[in-house]
Amino acid sequence: MKIVLILPIGSIHRFGTGNFGKSLRYAPLTLTTLAALIPDDLDADIKIYDESVEEVNYETLEADIVGISAITGTSLRAYKIADTLRNKGITVVIGGVHATLLPKEAKEHADSVVTGMAEFTWPRLLRDFKYNYLKPFYHQGPELILEGFPMARRDLLKKDGYVTHRTIQATRGCPNICDFCVIPSTWGTSYYTRPVKEIIEELEQFDDGPIVFLDPSPIEDIKYSKELYKAMIPLKKKWVGLSTIRMAYDKELLSLAAQSGCKGLLIGFESVSQNTLAIMNKDFNNTQNYREMITRFHDSGIAIQGCFVFGFDTDDIDVFKRTVDFVYETNIDLPRYAVYTPFPNTPAYIRLDAEERIIDRNWSLYDVEHVVFQPKKMSVQQLEKGLIWAWKASYTASSISKRLLFSGLFNSLFYMKNLPLLNMGYRNYAYTLHKYTNDVLKSQT
Repeated sequence: MKIVLILPIGSIHRFGTGNFGKSLRYAPLTLTTLAALIPDDLDADIKIYDESVEEVNYETLEADIVGISAITGTSLRAYKIADTLRNKGITVVIGGVHATLLPKEAKEHADSVVTGMAEFTWPRLLRDFKYNYLKPFYHQGPELILEGFPMARRDLLKKDGYVTHRTIQATRGCPNICDFCVIPSTWGTSYYTRPVKEIIEELEQFDDGPIVFLDPSPIEDIKYSKELYKAMIPLKKKWVGLSTIRMAYDKELLSLAAQSGCKGLLIGFESVSQNTLAIMNKDFNNTQNYREMITRFHDSGIAIQGCFVFGFDTDDIDVFKRTVDFVYETNIDLPRYAVYTPFPNTPAYIRLDAEERIIDRNWSLYDVEHVVFQPKKMSVQQLEKGLIWAWKASYTASSISKRLLFSGLFNSLFYMKNLPLLNMGYRNYAYTLHKYTNDVLKSQT
């Protein structure tokens, strides 16, 4: 059986980042995980294609069955690929976040749709396909134990397209209910952890180089997190990942993360306004503590990719400058800005749809960098221009230099090898973003 797995291209890669593009790409875990779950008894010939690192000729592609995983921003691209392959007589399965949010829509372009997680449903689907019993939908419920599964098939990756192929996940899900986040709408609020022993065994297989933990919220079970970080210390690995700012609230947890090799974390600050945080159900973030927590991260040798969102109902046109000033003053190592985006079937979408404020349902624009709704305290144009201004203002040469020099991490070899390159990648992104208007993006689907 010939099985092909495809990840459609995402917007940040479609935009292009010049010679620094690779610095912004780490290997996806979805395709390699799906490949590992394919039963051995199928004796499958497996290929995976990530469009962000290679072009694919779909007219000449040969397969018995193709699996496509898509988020909302890549869903129309996924549908186009699926339609092309189905017209050739190839069976197509679509899964991922967007298919879970809108399974009936995805089914219009696929022979079968997988919703939710795929640890049990994907192998079952493949066996059903082999014996001509393919069902239209496969859904994995919340009853899932992440134990005893094979390691991701990283050997199938086109490795030279990524800054690292060493991606891994220790936990899955998030119990928080931030109103714009797709996780509660796709996976619910269940929280899953893999056995620490299995994580350590997988980390031991990695060669030297940076590791990326893709857990959306790895510290919801603090006892588990501390156990994992303690077990990682002897490995002497270096890693980056994601976390909420709450990691810095627990000094022991932060210390263990640093000792385990943590060198950088993506932190969702979201807003510099406490009122805004309360509205989005993320008031466990406390803006009064932001500066102290940032200092704690830096004092622990951990760089911060700080993420901020514009366009909440409490945001006026002053929000852009206030946020950029905060980033500059606190020396956030790698700032990242996004537009409030009402992904389908999230609380944000349901509310804005009821208020008749969604102005565009072309999914290719749902990439958190394009405005698809009517803001409350500014115009669409003001939100678009403010976003682009914030990106550019934070990635001037002087801003980059100041943030890198005064974060307190300048003497870290890992820091100096990676942060300048990442900043230059985002600088290129910041200064090309204005070219990709809604019309341009729609035409590139």
